[in-house]
Amino acid sequence: MGFRQVVRSTCSVLVLVAATGLGPLLAPAPARASDTVRSLQWHLDALKIPQAHRLSKGKGVVVAVIDSGVQASHPDLKGQVLPGKGFGPGSVDDGRTDPDRTAGHGTAMAGLIAARGGDERHALGIAPEAKILPVSLGPSGLREAPAGIRWAVDNGADVINVSLGTERDDPEVVEAVEYALSKDVVVVAATGNTGSTYLEIPMPASIPGVIAVGGATRSGALWDGTIVGQAMAVSAPGEAIVAPTRPGVAEGDYAVYEGTSASAAIVSGVVALVRARYPSLDAANVVNRVVSTARDRGAKGRDPEYGFGSVDVLAALTREVPAVEANPLGAPPAPSASAAPADAGSEQREGSGGSWVLIAIVLALVLAAALVVVLVLVNRRARRS
Repeated sequence: MGFRQVVRSTCSVLVLVAATGLGPLLAPAPARASDTVRSLQWHLDALKIPQAHRLSKGKGVVVAVIDSGVQASHPDLKGQVLPGKGFGPGSVDDGRTDPDRTAGHGTAMAGLIAARGGDERHALGIAPEAKILPVSLGPSGLREAPAGIRWAVDNGADVINVSLGTERDDPEVVEAVEYALSKDVVVVAATGNTGSTYLEIPMPASIPGVIAVGGATRSGALWDGTIVGQAMAVSAPGEAIVAPTRPGVAEGDYAVYEGTSASAAIVSGVVALVRARYPSLDAANVVNRVVSTARDRGAKGRDPEYGFGSVDVLAALTREVPAVEANPLGAPPAPSASAAPADAGSEQREGSGGSWVLIAIVLALVLAAALVVVLVLVNRRARRS
């Protein structure tokens, strides 16, 4: 087969590799001589992607990949990668190479979404006619992620795939996601892996309105490395996922990835299929179509482990789904009033109002004191009489 590497990928690979639990590459069981790249992409058959491609291949849809960068020269991605942009030290100016020598993370995510396929020797993406808009972030990319998200929105993204996160509340990340949703862009993010430093679903996956994706096994059960929580929206394959990678990561430039990053990329591809098939749908109704057609698992209805259930690609593309007026996953919280800077006019109005209140209080005290004096004088006169 050629490639012999497994990358246990986490949604936080861009923040600090040492802190994510990514660790060294692990050796899987040897591949059989008859194995091919396509035959090992079990997730395509499990999701019925060959049937889905008769309905949609994502044509006309742009998916931004907020990650390390994308190796545009990989044979499976040639012609698929648009000029992008880099943010922060260690990033790539146009996003079209991948500096991640450990995992080739951005390349893998792009390949899962839009690899061209062609024959058994090449990887096939979920939406092979979609285009990838690469946004390259450096090793400390979390600080630059909000700028990267905003740039992607302003440069044609219809879908944004995010494979990093933070447990701390970051208003800039919230505002960037809010900006994307307000511009009719669907945001998809990984919920994170238990091998990382995260104890709960990180941002941006935890932000209302984002499709937070957990991992699933070949049987559709919850992949045991998934971080779960109330923000979970859907699950998708995340176990032993074959994808293209940058040179030097694995023999043959293909590797086997495990983790919710792969799951999120797969769902981003599904969103691209839906947007291409239903171009008149706004982002809220695209999200609704994906979550409302998911195959329910675990506790009935939405639950912290599976969200609405396993993503069902054919159902998302074909089922009748009533329209909604708002994103079923909610909306990002509005910025706190205490955090919002007041303009000079409002400060002046607040100051003027406070002054009038103070004057009113002083006048009231003066009148009360005068009344007390009058009552005392009247009382004295009454006693003398």
